[in-house]
Amino acid sequence: MKKLLQKSGPGYVFLLPWLVGFLCLAIGPILGSLYLAFTKYDVSSAPQWIGLDNFQYMFTRDRRFWKALQVTSNFVLFSVPLKLAFALAVAMLLDKGVRMIGLYRALFYLPSILGGSIAVAVLWRQLFANDGVVNAGLSLIGIDGPHWLANPNVSLTTLIVLAMWQFGSPMLIFLAGLRAIPQELYEAAEIDAAGPFRRFFAITLPLLAPVLFFNLVLQMIDAFKSFNSAFIISNGKGSPLDSLLFVTVYIYNEAFSYFRMGYASALAWVLLVIIAAFTAIAFWTSKYWVHYENERG
Repeated sequence: MKKLLQKSGPGYVFLLPWLVGFLCLAIGPILGSLYLAFTKYDVSSAPQWIGLDNFQYMFTRDRRFWKALQVTSNFVLFSVPLKLAFALAVAMLLDKGVRMIGLYRALFYLPSILGGSIAVAVLWRQLFANDGVVNAGLSLIGIDGPHWLANPNVSLTTLIVLAMWQFGSPMLIFLAGLRAIPQELYEAAEIDAAGPFRRFFAITLPLLAPVLFFNLVLQMIDAFKSFNSAFIISNGKGSPLDSLLFVTVYIYNEAFSYFRMGYASALAWVLLVIIAAFTAIAFWTSKYWVHYENERG
């Protein structure tokens, strides 16, 4: 034991600040919110244990919860595939040996750094305003642009486009994966007269599957957790007509607008379970389409 402490002790000492922060700032609030999910708590009074009432109300009588779940699901369903497809397309272009590739990588990655900021969400709201830059550009070619932020049929489109614009992070990961594919495979395919599409589906996509899976899981989780852009563009209410009511925005409103902290905690835990379920499904299905180099048979 003494030898183990002498050998590992310094490492645990350096880890101690992180461990204290994790236990106090992460585990503590997580367990606290789990307890509050089964209570009625409005901040001004002590929590009252009500068992499963929050969850029963959520699944049987709360129409806004189902609307928020629908909006979030639509956002994930469309934004994640489009973002990954766009990121892969740009990565393949940069993989062709473009001059000044370092500058392009930095420029393309910049939106991912700024994407979660309040300033970008405010800028996006101005771009898609009725008299914004987008409608001004459409008017130059004779198209009368819609009221993007006031029309519930197209308002979610603005957030999907914003998510696609933040393609820098998956692009860099795709680019690293493309650089790891042996060029001899492409040369052999060209000798066999395989065209670009054939090479993509027979070589690039199968060998890039582990990277694609990694990006898919990360981007899916981030999409479910999206908050800043939806909150700012919808003025914090999910408007118009709850078309931008993400589950995260609904949790914020329940917690800090109506001070129903117990119900907000229940919503947060349901969102966590949903994310965990979709992640588990992704891992389960990966055995059918994700193959690694060290696999045999």
